[in-house]
Amino acid sequence: MEGIALGQLVHSRAGRDKNRYFIIVGLLDENYVLIADGDLRKFSKPKKKKIKHLVFHDKFADDIRNALLENKRITDADIRKSLQSMGLL
Repeated sequence: MEGIALGQLVHSRAGRDKNRYFIIVGLLDENYVLIADGDLRKFSKPKKKKIKHLVFHDKFADDIRNALLENKRITDADIRKSLQSMGLL
C-alpha cells in the first residue's frame, strides 16, 4: 500500500458516496481502507472501501493522523473540522 497513509485525504470515485471527500481512518489490507467524513460516514462506523474506488490526494489531516497513531479519542466533529479547514465542506 505505497502512497496510502492514515489521515490522508481521498475522494470516492464510485458508489453512493461518489465525489465526496473522506479521511482514511484505518488500513485493512492491500485492497481495502476505512474512511470517514464525520457526516455520512461516522468515525464510529467508518466505510470499508476498495482502494481502486478512491482517488488519493497529497493532503493530510495531520491532527487526525497524530490522534490515530497515538490512540487518542477522535470525534466526528474533529473530522469535519479537518475537512472544513481544507475547504472541502
